[in-house]
Amino acid sequence: MEKEKSQIDGFPEIMVQSELIEYLRIPEVSKADNYDNVVGNLKRMHDLPCIHICKQPLYPIDAVRRWVEEKAEKEQRK
Repeated sequence: MEKEKSQIDGFPEIMVQSELIEYLRIPEVSKADNYDNVVGNLKRMHDLPCIHICKQPLYPIDAVRRWVEEKAEKEQRK
């Protein structure tokens, strides 16, 4: 059975951490050695939306999109 994909960008509706890292383009913008640490920082310090199923962090793409939009609006106001 094929994974259900978002029609807009090819990412699943609920992403695992490696997909989130790719979605946010963290390797292109971060000089960190460990991208998981970058995601952890975004969750702790910047309220990146995340749910847990079986202790596995999952990232609903719609919530992540809203989070990005909110961050962009705040930066535009600066």
